Amino acid sequence: MELNKAVLDCMQALRRRLRDELAVDIHLNQADAVEAMLMACLRSADQDTRNLGIRLAELSDFQSAAEPSAPARQYRGQALADEPPVAAAAATGETPRGTVRMYRGQRVYA
Repeated sequence: MELNKAVLDCMQALRRRLRDELAVDIHLNQADAVEAMLMACLRSADQDTRNLGIRLAELSDFQSAAEPSAPARQYRGQALADEPPVAAAAATGETPRGTVRMYRGQRVYA
């Protein structure tokens, strides 16, 4: 996400409103500042605060707060495939026997 003047101005105005209305303290240098602001806007009863949240979502190209994205599965810093290990073993021609475990990055069939 690109932080330009319009996004920062909207974030500052929204931060002030959320602090006054809901007593929520969000710092602009937080990694999840935009997401935290949008979630707080959903709890707000004030329509102006909700409109600022909608504007921030449009400016930041943020996904809908109602459908959070699932974090990528990782093993030791490496992204795992979405298919289960048994299906991956079947695709490579290996014959899985029972359960599949990982040992030092290798599949072990027990």
